[in-house]
Amino acid sequence: MAKYEQLVAQIRQQIESEIWLPGEKLPSLREQVGLSGVSLMTVMHAYQVLESQGWIQSRPQSGYYVAPRAAFLSQPVSHQKLQLAESVDINAFIFDVLQASRDPHIIPFGSAFPDPELFPQRQLMRALTTVSHSMKAVDALHNLPPGNEALRKTLAQRYALQGVQVTPDEIVITNGAMEALNLSLQALTEPGDWVAIENPSFYGALQAIERLKLKSVAIATDPQNGIDLDELSRALQRWPIKALWMMSNQQNPVGCTLSKARKQQLVALLAQHNVALIEDDVYSELYFGAEKPLPAKAFDRDDNVLHCSSFSKNLVAGFRVGWVAAGKHAQRIQRLQLMSTLSTSAPMQQALATYLGTRSYDLHLRRLRQVLEQRKNLALLSLKRHLPDGARINESRGGYFLWIELPGGVNTTQLYYRALEQNISIAPGKMFSSSEQYANYFRFNTAWWQEPHDAAVATLGRLIVELIAGPAALPPGTRAGG
Repeated sequence: MAKYEQLVAQIRQQIESEIWLPGEKLPSLREQVGLSGVSLMTVMHAYQVLESQGWIQSRPQSGYYVAPRAAFLSQPVSHQKLQLAESVDINAFIFDVLQASRDPHIIPFGSAFPDPELFPQRQLMRALTTVSHSMKAVDALHNLPPGNEALRKTLAQRYALQGVQVTPDEIVITNGAMEALNLSLQALTEPGDWVAIENPSFYGALQAIERLKLKSVAIATDPQNGIDLDELSRALQRWPIKALWMMSNQQNPVGCTLSKARKQQLVALLAQHNVALIEDDVYSELYFGAEKPLPAKAFDRDDNVLHCSSFSKNLVAGFRVGWVAAGKHAQRIQRLQLMSTLSTSAPMQQALATYLGTRSYDLHLRRLRQVLEQRKNLALLSLKRHLPDGARINESRGGYFLWIELPGGVNTTQLYYRALEQNISIAPGKMFSSSEQYANYFRFNTAWWQEPHDAAVATLGRLIVELIAGPAALPPGTRAGG
């Protein structure tokens, strides 16, 4: 650890041991230099980190004091629904699973993307070709952060159609939703800060927390009701949480969509604690039925929600164009983007602006939703037919994921490795949590469903039965799992 990190850990331990009580004054900066033997800059850095984490607070002309909230921070965890992680290490396993899904011989039930054959590839390529021929050198400058003006205006108009007030200046075009989400998290936090996430959670959130050296509070999320708002409320009182990263529509992996009332409650709760919401809303266009669900952003009255989305899941994955409606944080996100990826591809931005200016996009979305609903229903019938008794399929209206729970003794990481041997991929529960809580769950992508895949589901069912029965039931020479 760096010297300032050692000092942070030392003072935190002293507060937890009640050497310093809430409200008591800490040694001054110069006193701490003498006590710890480090430089004044190191002490200042350590105190700033402790203050950002909620352990101490500064008082002008007086010094640093132990914060009242430190009494909560030092208490043991009593709520089993909460999962705390001071460090997250999941990236290597996720990389291996995603790499396996790229093999064209693998049936990609573990993929995060829909079948690209469902996208209007020819129309998009025509738009890209037209733009490429007409682009001038100076056009590249017009697509630097915050991004293509015509594209941002079109997005603002689409927000307005749902009654959500977002101006083009609040929107930053990014390299897919992942950059939008990562830049949002980076804009709101410093290393060592606490972030709330769902449990189970989209693995991209876990990867971002690992990369930025943040700490996580994982809040229980179920397929029926979504995130547990009571647990979230207790967590907000207990930890100095800087942001909540979550999906309010078609949550990945469980598939739930929060009701309008629960979205309102969520936004109000976060505003009460001055905690920002990073809303990952990449699946919102993939609803079933007549009415598109509103984002939580629609209920934001305090400029407290950063709404992130992209075209990767509903139009074209290869363009890698996303955005964040960042409000007051837009300028900071632009600066962060300029220091990292510089900008999103100018031809891709202009091609999408051209395509979205026609009626083709909404016609495509209607067809896409119909096909996804049909494929999901057919996959569901196959799974119900072939999975053994005791398997529970959590159904959801929209999107293309099913969250499947197997009897407790079945480890879906083992199932993943055994299925790969049969050229079938799944997304095991280990991908979606920093704990082993979902070791008997897996996510199933229905967007790739074709009638011949019924045989693959039958194979999956047989492998699950073998794992339930245990090693004695495996055929000779069959590997028991990775």
